[in-house]
Amino acid sequence: MEREVHMEINIEGRQLPVTPQLRQQVERKVRRLARLVGDNARVEVIVGEEQTRSSKDRYTVQISLPGSSHAIRSKVSALNTSAALDLVLDKIEAQLGKQKGRQTAKRHKGAPMKRLALSRSGQLSAIEAGNEREETSVGEQENEQIWSRIKEIRRLPTRPMNDQEVIAEMERTGATYFPFYNQETDSVNVMYRLDDGGYGLLVPALEEV
Repeated sequence: MEREVHMEINIEGRQLPVTPQLRQQVERKVRRLARLVGDNARVEVIVGEEQTRSSKDRYTVQISLPGSSHAIRSKVSALNTSAALDLVLDKIEAQLGKQKGRQTAKRHKGAPMKRLALSRSGQLSAIEAGNEREETSVGEQENEQIWSRIKEIRRLPTRPMNDQEVIAEMERTGATYFPFYNQETDSVNVMYRLDDGGYGLLVPALEEV
């Protein structure tokens, strides 16, 4: 049975009253961070409304974790508080995941890491630190099974962008998904459209084995 993590969630409203319904929504959604933080973690949430020229970024949500070993803080503007909260939680989760990854790498420092590359001919190459490759082969049948599932290969140029730039580009081009390099998470992310008109953000995360 998974141990329940105690979290202290402080919510502040700026130019926006924190109603019982809003407080309940924020507390419920923020608790998804429990799997990434330690016990007795403190989470500061600021919810605000600003008079902007566009209604798409009128509501802001800022989340910070003052007790973390590295600065964890992010702020997002969106059409409503619910959307802003979802987006900022995605960013906070990405930052916490990156921090956890650094801690895991530190624990396993010195352990050999093996990376493999598969060529179309079926050669599996172990890429070593000095770019030397130790090659092995997979069977012809196994190789064909792997490659028969790949119908096409596309090269998608990407450049450092933030969420707002990506959404603006998707609105301009009508794209349903958009891969980009996210400097905040130090990884390639994918923004995609949701059926309800919002956006989703795909952030790769390494799971501990």
